[in-house]
Amino acid sequence: MGELVADKHVRYILSVEKKKDSFESVVMEHLRMNGAYWGLTALDIMGKLDTVDTNEVVSWIMSCQHESGGFGGNVGHDPHILYTLSAVQVLALFNKLDVVDVDKVTNYIVSLQNEDGSFSGDIWGEVDTRFSYIAICCVSILHRLDRINVEKAVKYIISCKNMDGGFGCTPGGESHAGQIFCCVGALAITGSLDLIDKDLLGWWLCERQVKSGGLNGRPEKLPDIMSGMLLMVGSF
Repeated sequence: MGELVADKHVRYILSVEKKKDSFESVVMEHLRMNGAYWGLTALDIMGKLDTVDTNEVVSWIMSCQHESGGFGGNVGHDPHILYTLSAVQVLALFNKLDVVDVDKVTNYIVSLQNEDGSFSGDIWGEVDTRFSYIAICCVSILHRLDRINVEKAVKYIISCKNMDGGFGCTPGGESHAGQIFCCVGALAITGSLDLIDKDLLGWWLCERQVKSGGLNGRPEKLPDIMSGMLLMVGSF
């Protein structure tokens, strides 16, 4: 079996960051915060995080923060809970959480929790169990989990559980691997895994493996690499 050519991966990740004027970079600039998280995490896994300028990255991240406390996907873009988590994760990766006003970020997350315990992604109100996971994960990293209504958050996630053991994006929504990862992750962080029917969910997850050996995210779909998150769900 061949070995991972880490140096080529490092060069590729660093080259992507430098192509800010390319068509791909321009049309995806609103997702740059997420891209930074994934790229930097990959570098860290390979033990190459020191190939980037920490101060430069931290400075850029802080320039993406809004008065509301949330972070945008890039400079000049609106804040969203998704980009806020990526920003916090990157700062944690560099051990630089001390540069951010933790209470300000926490207040932003708290403001997005709805009366039923769900979380909106931003001020426009879209609700999704992915956002529940993101909110719980973010305040957990900031050691402010007690600032949200955990009981209501958990109750809402459980309301999205289906008869097949899986979870949807909202109550009654189709079970999906991505939503299951988020819901199980959120329940794990809050110490609520006992509320899952592990045998039933385990059956649903096992059924996602197709003849090729790959995993799909939903029944009758093609396998894809992202559905590999099912393996992570199984670790819970």
